[in-house]
Amino acid sequence: MEDFIEDEEGFRDELATVDKSGKRIWIYPKMPKGIFYKYRKWLSYLLLLTLFGLPWIKWNGSPLVLLNILERKFIIFGIYFPPQDFFLFVIAMLIFMVFIALFTVIFGRLFCGWICPQTIFMEMVYRRIEYWIEGDANAQRRLNNAPWTKDKILKKTIKQILFFGIAVLIANTFLAYIIGVDEVINIIKEPISMHLNGFIAMIVFSFIFYGVFAFLREQVCTTICPYGRLQGVLLDKQSLAVYYDFERGEPRGKMKKKVEPETPALGDCIDCNLCVKVCPTGIDIRNGIQLECVNCTACMDACDEVMEKIERPKGLIRLDSYEGIVNKKHKLINKRSIAYSSVLLILLVLESFLFINRSEVDVLMLRTPGTMYYELEDGTISNLFNYQLTNKTGNVYKIEFVCTNIDDVEFEFAGEHPTTVSNGNSEGAVFIKIPKSKILDRKTNLKISVMVGDREIDQVKTTFLGPIK
Repeated sequence: MEDFIEDEEGFRDELATVDKSGKRIWIYPKMPKGIFYKYRKWLSYLLLLTLFGLPWIKWNGSPLVLLNILERKFIIFGIYFPPQDFFLFVIAMLIFMVFIALFTVIFGRLFCGWICPQTIFMEMVYRRIEYWIEGDANAQRRLNNAPWTKDKILKKTIKQILFFGIAVLIANTFLAYIIGVDEVINIIKEPISMHLNGFIAMIVFSFIFYGVFAFLREQVCTTICPYGRLQGVLLDKQSLAVYYDFERGEPRGKMKKKVEPETPALGDCIDCNLCVKVCPTGIDIRNGIQLECVNCTACMDACDEVMEKIERPKGLIRLDSYEGIVNKKHKLINKRSIAYSSVLLILLVLESFLFINRSEVDVLMLRTPGTMYYELEDGTISNLFNYQLTNKTGNVYKIEFVCTNIDDVEFEFAGEHPTTVSNGNSEGAVFIKIPKSKILDRKTNLKISVMVGDREIDQVKTTFLGPIK
């Protein structure tokens, strides 16, 4: 089948959704059905339930998940991450990127078709509403080409209202991940003037999501998302992807009741074009792997249905590799997958080590700017310090400071005794007093243990200013 592989690939020079004049071709995909579509639906229900349900779940009075970029407060599965833990996020992002690269090397672009929020909302929410209101692909095409009647106006109005309503729901959900579900409820219930910035953000996000799912649609996957282009770099001949078995399907042709003896034998593909009609990005999978393919497996279901009707084996279009089709070899473990797996394992070990060894409370103690030391009547030298306590847990601790490298150091707090707040910061001021006889230099380095009862939870170093000997 070398002629098939080396055939002209003009399809790669143009998008299926754009004509020669540059005008967009609106895609009307036929509603898919089949076992893979059924699996995708159940997975989508689970992911949607998780997405919309997580902001409502609380743990010890705090959200289970909160990504408050504005206030630099992050809670992930009940664990508070302050800005001091930003390095953990950096490593986590590296882990995610390496995992996506490894996943793509092995399983192709399966993430896009089965897990990506864009695909799930587009195919499992918005398109299903469209099928419900306007009918299947041909009915939608006829309705759009028809003159504006009461029926058309009613259907289009209902559809757009539902589209925008769902966009508002999505926007509020994403906003709940940022500012918390309680604050979102307040924005909805209380006068707009009390939450003007939050209300504007909600409206802007709503229109963005509405525009993406009502108008941009598959253009996000084919022209905006960088992952489709990254796919071309990551995939190789061993990578799994949705492939058309050209060895078995070519030469394609319509089935005929009477076949002349001299007629060349045809492949299993009967050129019904159903794989093209169900494709949400409008491509022909028989042309080979393409960046527009999101591996949604809709073409697999359509082709299997046809193969079943004509009593031929299923799997003409299937999840396979190029090597699997040409040489019948399936080798998922290769040098590239081993290299990515090794890097991923190292990053996971590093992230786990840093996470396990992070302190419960981070303490920052600095001498108050613009102040000098004070020499008291009892012969001690006093410095004023500001401290900040960052509590990474939901517990409340009463803190004690103990100097470990100099004896007879006294801590006198200006105000209340230092106490942490749950998943947050607290601060205060403290006078540190040291006997003059213990001060041997202009600057004295102090090592201070941060204690909760008899347990040390952190250590802090600071500099004490004294008189020149």
